Amino acid sequence: MFLKKVDGPRAITLPDGSVLSRADLPPADTTRWVASRKAIVVKSVIYGLISLKDALERYGLSDEEYKSWENAIKKHGEGALKATALQQYRQP
Repeated sequence: MFLKKVDGPRAITLPDGSVLSRADLPPADTTRWVASRKAIVVKSVIYGLISLKDALERYGLSDEEYKSWENAIKKHGEGALKATALQQYRQP
């Protein structure tokens, strides 16, 4: 069995004790962004599984879009990423 060489770790342990690996990342051609997929991408960048540059390139995200996801999680938790929660959490 051969493993593809990648930059950075193959898996990380999150503060809650769960393990996040590169296999858990959404596919690169993802077009439907549900809250759980957004959260995985943000966690993988914050905890060093992939770099921000790699995430933006891989998923075709803008810096603003990613930062909005990250800010929503930091301020209100993963629930803030749900489309139905836009009005509740994203007040000025």
